[in-house]
Amino acid sequence: MLPAGPPLQLLRLLSCVTVILLVQVTSAKRDLKKACNTCQQVTDNFNKGFERTANQNFGGGNTAWEERTLAKYETSEIRLMEILEGVCDSSSFECNRMLEEHEDHFETWWFKRKTKHPDLHKWFCIDTIKTCCPNGTYGPDCKACVGGSEWPCHGNGQCDGDGTRGGDGKCSCDDAYKGDSCLDCIDGYFNEVRNDTFSLCTVCHTSCKTCAGATNQDCDECKDGWEDDDQEACVDVNECSADASPCGEEKYCVNTDGSYSCAACDGVCSGCTGAGADKCRACAGGYEDTEGTCTDIDECSQPEPVCTEEHEQCVNTKGSHVCSCASGYEEQEGECVPTLHPEKEEESEASGATTDGPHEEL
Repeated sequence: MLPAGPPLQLLRLLSCVTVILLVQVTSAKRDLKKACNTCQQVTDNFNKGFERTANQNFGGGNTAWEERTLAKYETSEIRLMEILEGVCDSSSFECNRMLEEHEDHFETWWFKRKTKHPDLHKWFCIDTIKTCCPNGTYGPDCKACVGGSEWPCHGNGQCDGDGTRGGDGKCSCDDAYKGDSCLDCIDGYFNEVRNDTFSLCTVCHTSCKTCAGATNQDCDECKDGWEDDDQEACVDVNECSADASPCGEEKYCVNTDGSYSCAACDGVCSGCTGAGADKCRACAGGYEDTEGTCTDIDECSQPEPVCTEEHEQCVNTKGSHVCSCASGYEEQEGECVPTLHPEKEEESEASGATTDGPHEEL
């Protein structure tokens, strides 16, 4: 008899606990990155304020006396307060909270540490409140990123948490690179230079899916639309040379490197092998072959008239013709009748009134 396993409910509970812990760890790492970014913002803005106030003074009536008897403005608490007031925007909650919590550290640095430790970011963010790490390191203990702190991800990617107390140090590789150390090349690239600490990935020839060099003879595998020739080089497949065109009846095939496209035939054609009226397989209705080129048939010049109604005239169009009433006639109910001008209508009406009106007896 098999031993009884843990109850299903217990397994579900353990699974839920694991998920919650993972979420909490991820959130904590994200918060640590955010704290470092805030600290960087604080020290950057402090340095800007320091530069802004470099040439200022107390602004009173007797600056020389004030600096002699009170203190020099350059190292005064007044200048420090002016700088701190401009560090955070009123809407930046995290910045203002950090500044409020650690204002005493800024006073300590200003009066006692500034000369010996001029790099405020290093002294405050890295060494004192420990929200950041030196560049090229990450995590609570500021471990070196993959590839070393001087060359994170071997210069081919970004180290997760770089410069912060968060992250896991894993590399997010740049385009063309892959692997834990970003030393390998993705498909379509090859290692032009490669050793234990450096890699240079260069793009393959356009015909290669994978390759060992830069030419089409260095392909390990051809891309779709390319094939090996007798010299084992990847060459373009001419899809348009196939007996059956890959395009529709009223289109022709245009070969391209590694592929093809379909373009519409000329309107005078009924099927075609290329662009233009001289590439027609047959001429469309209303057109005829004239020395290898499809040209318009002038129906109006044919021996047999095509417009047979009285007072009609033929007008040739591309690929066809129209029948319209001749000059001086207009179409009414399918027939061409004389056009009656307005002045003649008035004369006709006047004439009708004289003829049809009552006559006086003599």
